[in-house]
Amino acid sequence: MDPDTGADPTALARAVARQRAELERLRDEAATTAVVERAKGALMAADGRSADAAHHELVRRARTGSRTLLEECWLTLGALEQPRRESGGNPDRDARRSAAASGTGDIADVLGAVGRDLVRVGSPRELAACLLRHLTPETGADAVMLYERLPEGGIELLGHAGIAPTFAARWHRIPPLTGVAPLEALAAGEPRWLEDLAKDREHYLLVDDPPDRWRSRAWLPVPGGSASTVALGVLRGEERPFTSRERRLLRAVARLCAGRLRAFDARPDGHDDGSQPVQSVLDALPGAAILLCPLRSASGEVEDYRIEAAAPEAVDVFGRTGQDMVGSRILESYPSVAGEALWDGYLQALTTKVPFESEPFAYHDTVDGVPVTATYSVRAAPLDGGLLVTWLRHDPAELQEQRLADVQRLGNLGWANWNLATGESAWSAQTYAVLGLDPAAGPVPLDRLPRLVAADDTDSLTRAITELTTTATPFDLPFRVHTERGVRHLRVVAEAVTEPDGTPVEVHGFVQDLTAQRSAELALVESERAMLLQRGVLQAERALAGRLQHALLPLPRKPVRLAGLRVEVAYLPAQSGIQVGGDWFSAIELPDDQALFVVGDVAGHGIDAVATMAQLRFTAKGMVSTGSSLAGALARLNQLLLHSRDALTTATMILARYDPRTRVLSWTQAGHPPPLLVRGTEVRYVTRPRGILLGASAEPVFESAELRLEPGDRLLLYTDGLVERPGESLDTALSRLAATVRAQGREGAGSLDALLASLLADERRDDVCVVDVRVPSAEE
Repeated sequence: MDPDTGADPTALARAVARQRAELERLRDEAATTAVVERAKGALMAADGRSADAAHHELVRRARTGSRTLLEECWLTLGALEQPRRESGGNPDRDARRSAAASGTGDIADVLGAVGRDLVRVGSPRELAACLLRHLTPETGADAVMLYERLPEGGIELLGHAGIAPTFAARWHRIPPLTGVAPLEALAAGEPRWLEDLAKDREHYLLVDDPPDRWRSRAWLPVPGGSASTVALGVLRGEERPFTSRERRLLRAVARLCAGRLRAFDARPDGHDDGSQPVQSVLDALPGAAILLCPLRSASGEVEDYRIEAAAPEAVDVFGRTGQDMVGSRILESYPSVAGEALWDGYLQALTTKVPFESEPFAYHDTVDGVPVTATYSVRAAPLDGGLLVTWLRHDPAELQEQRLADVQRLGNLGWANWNLATGESAWSAQTYAVLGLDPAAGPVPLDRLPRLVAADDTDSLTRAITELTTTATPFDLPFRVHTERGVRHLRVVAEAVTEPDGTPVEVHGFVQDLTAQRSAELALVESERAMLLQRGVLQAERALAGRLQHALLPLPRKPVRLAGLRVEVAYLPAQSGIQVGGDWFSAIELPDDQALFVVGDVAGHGIDAVATMAQLRFTAKGMVSTGSSLAGALARLNQLLLHSRDALTTATMILARYDPRTRVLSWTQAGHPPPLLVRGTEVRYVTRPRGILLGASAEPVFESAELRLEPGDRLLLYTDGLVERPGESLDTALSRLAATVRAQGREGAGSLDALLASLLADERRDDVCVVDVRVPSAEE
């Protein structure tokens, strides 16, 4: 895509191709019209008729003879007299010259002679030569030029006679400038008579070389009128006015040659239409080849090449092949040639007349929808002023065979062929490798192939081969063979080639080694079986641990009253995984009317975690109930973990005892998250006393702290599953909990269920245990 204009070069090229195709269609229609025009011209030349009168005469003759108009035109053209033999003298021409000198010559006779010669004209250059031959004795013409109007407004030289090739090249194309007589004649639809050289030089840009060579000239539009596209120029060396007879003759000649210009496809000056024999030769040759005609600028430089003939295997970027490419430009059909070494090579071959051959290059193509890369070189040989270009492919059969061998090796497969009529067999080298056989022994006949397979697979392969050779039923069958490398898992695919009556005459197929794939499949099945077994064991363990946990840690269905406090507890197991955790709580009333609150978390999951949780829970309750201090109880629990069956087990815990008489909460902790206190509008974490997690040290230090609770206070004891999130720091997690509790406090008292729903909206990766302690207010 052009970034400046937004144009797509490929789309533009396709548009040009469509326009050229439409032009070719119009040219075919014009070819039929050309026959009619030639016949009209012949009648005009022979009888001096006007164009309309000649047309009506042809129509009349066709109706009289019950023929089509086209058939009548061919009959008229065939009846023309043969070209006269060359002789030393030309009486007609001499008579016309004498008549012209006396001014008594019949213009109709001149037009008849011109018309007869125009029938045999085949190109614009021949047309210019024909006109010069007839106009020289009649008007004193020294040169004739034919210019065609271009779409962009300028003019281009179609044909010429009487001028040098260098002069023609210099004035080959003239841009749309002011003061150009041929352009003015075409624009006005009227002739321009230049008969005074001094005055003409002041008003016009004169086509001249050397200066003052053509002292008078006439430019006439062909066929006349505002629709004229070709200008006829008659140049004379003598400076004199054109007589009235000369003017009438030149106007009539311009009208006469209009039909002939429409009768053939105008070609650039200097082109000799000899491409048809070359096209016939290329049609019979294999390979890609094209005949190119150089198209030159006014300065003589090659601007492009036109395809004059093309072999059937030649193809361009638009998919056109063979003769469909004829007439198109090389930069249109092969735009990648521009600016490449090929372009310079073409010019070198044209200049030196020595064939050019390019270096091999990779060409990317698409065959049947599949990208294909091949190696080519291009050879350009001079031929009659043009170039014969051929494409040579450098992909030998050996390379194709190597590619096939690589495919077989990489796919671990080999092909096999069995001729049922002759009994001959052919295998690739990879087939012997797959079956573990010696290539020196040769291929195994098809009916003996079951002897190579494992005993359990013999019958199935035998049946498949029998159905293939009798009813042409193809098969795709796995089997096993015993080789020096052990049992190999193979696959054979085969189909039959049949006679017209359906009788199989040949079998071809391939054998593939699937041992690695089969081993992976078996390993995957075994792994899945082991995973299912392990999953069943873990699910059974989870069910057992869950039942044990529920038995050891019963949950009250509603809030309870302990020592004048309202206590609500919650336990939520993790949603991920299949094992239960070691989170627990205790909220009991002691014998002295005090309340004991315990929240703990044993590291790990499963039966061992539940068992350790039970030990710690009941031991802590027993020690505190019998009078042990809170810090002393933690120290003894630490020793219990250190001397347990798994000395690496650790746990966190909070022990708290509440005295309702003083409303003082005495508490200690072992590496546990701090309690959260809600007092009025204040939400803060209680400063923790010293204490590390249980089971981490043989000589830990545990301290106690006291907290006086006020009416309306709320105290949350919880495990880390309530706040922790993957990839998040503990400070962030604690801030989120405080913010959530504060928000609920503004909306009302807030319930524990609402708090859990707000904090645990996502998947729970750990167990959650919460003890919500509230001090009734004075109103309650």
